Amino acid sequence: MSTGPDVAAVRAYLLELQDCLCAALEQCDGGAHFEEDIWQREEGGGGRTRVLSGGALFEKGGVNFSHVLGATLPAAASARRPELAGRNFEALGVSLVMHPCNPYVPTSHMNVRFFAAHRAGTESLWWFGGGFDLTPYYGFEEDACHWHRIARDACAGFGADTYLRYKKWCDEYFYLHHRNEARGVGGLFFDDLNEWGFERCFGFARSVGDHFLPAYLPIVERRRRVQFGERERAFQSYRRGRYVEFNLLYDRGTLFGLQSGGRAESILMSLPPLAVWQYAWRPEPGSPEAELTGKFLQPREWLG
Repeated sequence: MSTGPDVAAVRAYLLELQDCLCAALEQCDGGAHFEEDIWQREEGGGGRTRVLSGGALFEKGGVNFSHVLGATLPAAASARRPELAGRNFEALGVSLVMHPCNPYVPTSHMNVRFFAAHRAGTESLWWFGGGFDLTPYYGFEEDACHWHRIARDACAGFGADTYLRYKKWCDEYFYLHHRNEARGVGGLFFDDLNEWGFERCFGFARSVGDHFLPAYLPIVERRRRVQFGERERAFQSYRRGRYVEFNLLYDRGTLFGLQSGGRAESILMSLPPLAVWQYAWRPEPGSPEAELTGKFLQPREWLG
């Protein structure tokens, strides 16, 4: 039987998740520390933005917690669900993006979020969303298979088809339609999750959040000492441009934050510190750079 949402429990978990992620990533970097910025939103709520920069491993990274309230849901949230129009809302989430220095270490993103939309005299509507995805600059099958193996583990116990369904959704969501190109090798993406009842949906969201570090850190450790030069850094900057394009054109979280009058510094912390755009650039045939788009940025079943 479905029960109402326990917003306090969601908030407590997300704050704990932010602390856990920051501690592990600081230890992994071995040099830099997250700087914390606590902020309040005039319309209601606020958050903790934590940003790391200039690290030994991570060139820039952010792990944000926010809990915001508003009178009207923005178009990014209500366009797909017209029944939400006119309701006030609260939105909680933790969002992570890490941009490593070494081009052989992938950029990665993770997000866990909860929404509730309220109207006096009616039952609140609520749902969870989130996931994690991997954006390599140089592809390794071993890394992609490990990433998807842990993604499958995160879905274990939540239905036989859950991994495949949310893996497919991730492939479709993190796609640059104007480039006809995937952003990375995918992972998990889910949204509007409420059909299992609050406790089970919350459990799944926790499983996704808790599996990010086991998915990402082994890849980081495997690639962080690979030697690189100007060629690899130039290609990394070029590919980072694609990351910027996706976040500004398609990403629901970015659009929701900007349309709801959110804090721009926190919303845009996901962007890389350096990116370039080159007109009509093409990689040399047969090169590792060509292999990325030809082999790795094509949706496929990594686990066979």
